[in-house]
Amino acid sequence: MNKGIFGILVSVCLVLALALALPSLSACEPKMEYRIGECVIIEHPDLFSDQEGFHQAMAEAGFIEGENIEYTFLCAEGDMSIAKSIADRFVSEKVDLIHAITTPNAQACVAAAEGSGIPVVFSTCTAPAAAEIVSTWDAPRPDNVTGVSDMADMKAQMEMIKEIMPDLKVLGVIYNAGETNSVVQMDQLKEIMADVGIEELVEVTCTTTADVATAAASLIGRCDAIYIPTDNTAVSGLEAIIAVAEENQIPFFGSTGDMVDRGCIAAQGADYTWIGEEAGRYAARILNGEFAGDIPVVCCAPEACKLVVNTGAAERMGITIPQEVIAKADRVAE
Repeated sequence: MNKGIFGILVSVCLVLALALALPSLSACEPKMEYRIGECVIIEHPDLFSDQEGFHQAMAEAGFIEGENIEYTFLCAEGDMSIAKSIADRFVSEKVDLIHAITTPNAQACVAAAEGSGIPVVFSTCTAPAAAEIVSTWDAPRPDNVTGVSDMADMKAQMEMIKEIMPDLKVLGVIYNAGETNSVVQMDQLKEIMADVGIEELVEVTCTTTADVATAAASLIGRCDAIYIPTDNTAVSGLEAIIAVAEENQIPFFGSTGDMVDRGCIAAQGADYTWIGEEAGRYAARILNGEFAGDIPVVCCAPEACKLVVNTGAAERMGITIPQEVIAKADRVAE
């Protein structure tokens, strides 16, 4: 045989052999069986705790990142137009499930996923029915949506503040009136304020993180203490409120443990790792074949609501936390 022809035949055989071998080589790599789109409206530690809990519960159910599941995590940077773009992207990419963290993202994702067959599991959404994320908390529902609310007992939060400051009469509150979750909490606060001895609320609203410092400054001399609910905008500007509170000796109370770690005096609210874990268990059930609408929406369980206090913050803001409150705290922040 001509050596040139023989060489060509050998080369062709090698190419064919390599082509046949490629599928078997790629089979050695993990195959991503499921893709999950995750999103938040803004980045802050409570939301990262939620996400971490979600991944942990999913792994315990056998859905392990890098082996059989892939997460795409995106942040809307506080912008609803970005939140909508993220939701549209997840739907166009035909992810297997969307994990929407926070009310604004859940609203965008539910709207985008309608009619697509893609289930949505939300978490850290305070009032999902009021925000029209679901038609009702109860199952069964026609919605291909379920999730976990971080709604904590507002009366218990106010009673905690009054136990620390028995003489408190006027409470200043900073929140974004554009967040349905915050409006619902304000309505609850107005309903119970007389029962706990709060005579007046001074409401200050903010629409962006940049507005938070101005909102806090506007409360100087107008209230006995400041409080913020689980409001994404106010939380993102928390340090600005703390600075005003410390400089002007205005006691400042939050609604989650992370706020206390960052410098609030105290909070009695949801454990966000628990919130994420519960949402992760829901997601695993859905990927295993259940319909989201057949799973009831749940609220933060009493055992998942934690009292956290910060004695140093209290001192910097001019008050002392009673020893009996410290004694029953789930955690004392450093």
